[in-house]
Amino acid sequence: MKDEDFIRGAVPMTKREVRLVALERLELAQARLMVDVGAGTGSVAIEAACRYPELNVVAVERNAEALDLIHRNCDKFNLRRVRIVDGVAPLPPTLSASLSLQRNVDAVFIGGSGGDLEQIIHWAADLLAPGGRLVINLILLENLNEALRYLTTGGFSQPDCIQIQVSSLTRLGNGHYFKPNNPAFILSCHKENV
Repeated sequence: MKDEDFIRGAVPMTKREVRLVALERLELAQARLMVDVGAGTGSVAIEAACRYPELNVVAVERNAEALDLIHRNCDKFNLRRVRIVDGVAPLPPTLSASLSLQRNVDAVFIGGSGGDLEQIIHWAADLLAPGGRLVINLILLENLNEALRYLTTGGFSQPDCIQIQVSSLTRLGNGHYFKPNNPAFILSCHKENV
């Protein structure tokens, strides 16, 4: 899906090329349930639901403008399998239980953490079924180091990480140049079979 396909506002969005790598790393072909934390415009949750018709998605977001955009984008793509949760991850145990998330999730994508990365990673470990995938998009090196530290003690397989830098051809006056997007780290791992 193109970035232009989504209804957008001032809310950050995971850009197309980064989204494609993240979706590939989530390994969703056989997945039944995915959680998108810090869903923003909903681009990852929505593209995942569009690509995989059997996939149910829970999109967790706390920003009112972002929640509105997710609802509008779900309506635009006629998606009823994306459940939008107005809240802050980690969700309270009662809400996680009511959504049937505990040890039942095949994949968790963390696109935003709001400064609670450690708690969200531990929550993801509780949600994921053994062998489930965790993918985290980060732009700050400090957050990458923090995530790596938590993952090595949190019951996850050896994390894999790439940095991706994309530039797009853009018109400038009578010519063109490659306008760079922010570089992103894409960190992925599996929950160990314990």
